[in-house]
Amino acid sequence: MKAVIQRVIHSNVKIDGEIVGKIGKGFMILLGVMQGDTKSDADKLIKKIPNLRIFEDENGKMNLSCFDINGEMLVVSQFTLCADCSHGRRPSFINSAPPAEANMLYEYFVEELKRAGVSKVETGHFGADMKVELINDGPVTIILDSEDLK
Repeated sequence: MKAVIQRVIHSNVKIDGEIVGKIGKGFMILLGVMQGDTKSDADKLIKKIPNLRIFEDENGKMNLSCFDINGEMLVVSQFTLCADCSHGRRPSFINSAPPAEANMLYEYFVEELKRAGVSKVETGHFGADMKVELINDGPVTIILDSEDLK
């Protein structure tokens, strides 16, 4: 499971011009579910992401987590994170989990973030054509792969 985490001032996701998810200060998360991913992969990311200390403290040092600042999270499914670009110029998405499996793990991820105590968790719609707007703060962008986490 792969996640791109962007520290944002605010972010929203639109479908057909209508905002379906919107947050203030916090994390905009793009989540890609790979074939073979399980709830264990999601749990590793859920344990790590809200606790990442990438918000600045009073001294300008990245010492505060999303929990520390009462930050919000917008989670958008992103199967293209699973792209294999090793051959040719057209990405292959064969490594992406099948849609039903990916959606189940995406929904699990969102619900577990809420259960972990994140103050506000918003989403897009799985499989929809979405337009994401954000103001990246810093910019700070972190890429995580559940395979690399203990």
